[in-house]
Amino acid sequence: MGLMELDRAPGGPVDRNPTSSGATVVRPRTAQVITGRPWMDPALDQAVTAVRDRYFRFGAHVLAESRDDPELRSLRVEALAKAAVGWSGGIEALLAEDARNPDLWLWLGRTRVEEAWSIRPDGRARAVQAARFTTYAKLMRGAREPLRKAAEMLPDDPVPWESMLWLALGLDLDREEKDALWEQVSRRCPTLYGAHVARVVTLSPQWGGVPEEMFDFARVAMGTAGREDPRAALVPLAYFEYFVQSRSGIIRGSSSWFTPEENRDVAMAARGWFEGARPHPRTIEAHNMFGAAFHLADARRPARQHLLRTFGRPSGLPWTYLGSDGTHQYLKACKHLNVVTD
Repeated sequence: MGLMELDRAPGGPVDRNPTSSGATVVRPRTAQVITGRPWMDPALDQAVTAVRDRYFRFGAHVLAESRDDPELRSLRVEALAKAAVGWSGGIEALLAEDARNPDLWLWLGRTRVEEAWSIRPDGRARAVQAARFTTYAKLMRGAREPLRKAAEMLPDDPVPWESMLWLALGLDLDREEKDALWEQVSRRCPTLYGAHVARVVTLSPQWGGVPEEMFDFARVAMGTAGREDPRAALVPLAYFEYFVQSRSGIIRGSSSWFTPEENRDVAMAARGWFEGARPHPRTIEAHNMFGAAFHLADARRPARQHLLRTFGRPSGLPWTYLGSDGTHQYLKACKHLNVVTD
């Protein structure tokens, strides 16, 4: 499974099927696109499928296995929470049997955060959908106590604090509270990718931040990251957050996204990152981020290289910046770049 580049030259990745007349029809080999699973983690794939089928115990087991790896734990709880949206009662049922399980408290808290985000009214709707906004805020506030319990049970675990960053954003808490939560995360794991994504979004102009501070944060994180650390992808993420707020209404096609100077900035970030022999849990997300950015900058070669490394697994960000159906946007980019999907 995955993607492959359509090679126009002989010997490329194609199937050659003879017709009845003896002629050869050249067709590109196809690959499956796997929506909503931007990772290379077979155990997580199985767990997400199980949770969607309402079998929650395997999800709890897979999450417990990640206690000693914050990056993996961050990815797994996010994925399992999204799989459990609308069914958090299944996690509550497990907690009724094992109330001292920090993995279950973490999972429940993050699931309530994701459930709230899934029904969040847009800015125009709040005035006319007061009841829905009240439900949203109640769900988001309901995540606080489970996340606090998870943090108390495993004091060195940064992942509950990462989830609280999204809670603080959703409830529009004071900047001081958001900064305090960020301090709690970074003190426990200064490189945690998922927390850095939440911090970039928190600092973005879309959420009341200042562009310069957001870009400074992304660049400092990139500058302190090792070669195999995907935080270099925070730079294109910052650009997407900036474009959504500052260029909304004027974006018309790819040429109005990245200027040549902005493209050079993204290219410099990409050159500083190498996924290494043992890829980071968020590697697929980073390739999606760079692939989308280069695609919109019309830098075809690096865009193609990064999209090939997604292996047919689009992430929500950045593709949902381009439209509500992120997978559709991903497929459009692959088609434009002659990267074969299905």
